[in-house]
Amino acid sequence: MSLLNSWLASPAPDAAIEIAADRVAAAAITSRGGTLSVNAHAAEPLPAGVLTPSLTAGNIHDRAAVAGALRRVVERLGTRARRVALVIPDIAVKVSLLRFEQVPQRRDDLDQLVRWQLRKAAPFPVEGASVTYSPALPVDAGGREFVVEMARQETIREYEAVCEEAGMYAGLVETATLGVLGLFTGPFAIAGDWLLVHVRPAYTAIAILRGEHLVFYRSRPEDEGTDLHDLVHQTAMYYQDRLSGHGFSRVMLAGRGTPALEEARRSIEDRLGAAVETVDPTRIASLTDRISASPDLVDVLAPLVGILRRSYNGVHA
Repeated sequence: MSLLNSWLASPAPDAAIEIAADRVAAAAITSRGGTLSVNAHAAEPLPAGVLTPSLTAGNIHDRAAVAGALRRVVERLGTRARRVALVIPDIAVKVSLLRFEQVPQRRDDLDQLVRWQLRKAAPFPVEGASVTYSPALPVDAGGREFVVEMARQETIREYEAVCEEAGMYAGLVETATLGVLGLFTGPFAIAGDWLLVHVRPAYTAIAILRGEHLVFYRSRPEDEGTDLHDLVHQTAMYYQDRLSGHGFSRVMLAGRGTPALEEARRSIEDRLGAAVETVDPTRIASLTDRISASPDLVDVLAPLVGILRRSYNGVHA
């Protein structure tokens, strides 16, 4: 995994790709005068069982099948994609929020502090993990929270190797939900406290933000047994009790345009008593082919446009 900050002095990636449990997708965008446009996109389903996202075990069970789908998707982009941003499933990565009352000045000291804190709850040895972090909400007296992403090095190499087999280098690896959050930075940031629920076939992720800053995150595999209504309820209780929350300014929903997504919308509205808005990446990056975005296309583009937008604008929330 690589911090986006390391890319800021380099050209933007040629494209973003997502390797998910059920499909491979890709998109390329252009920027002219600060206006972003999606100039190419493609997606292809994966056979069941080819990829199973996991935090502690192997993810890709048929690398040839995934690499083949990726090559075909990139060919359909019609653009040369050698350096890419890579989106992987949330449940392949442990995302944590760590708070430090005092932040070391030296990067090496901060690296050691982050890894020492992670050892307390890591599901695998930190010594064999890929760890990246970025600043989040400032706290009193010069402290700060950090969004920390940790995954098994073997897991990250699985996804990177597929890209390499398809002739691409993945300089940045990000989770799907954090990719979606890239749509809500800078001039598109939402004021106040707001909620994002991201529904995918293999998992659901839920995040609370305070402006641009992530203050709560949880991902739940579909086989965990907690339904969405309970997940939203538990999150709302945590928000009120532990984050001194006084209500969400907006509630955003991203995910596949299926009956399950509409069921999620009704469940969230019933629990929170608030209108739920659909995340629409085409409000930030228009479609050059001038067609209306279907719910499935919106789901495909949301994390891809989000991660590309951050790399174009040099923003890492």
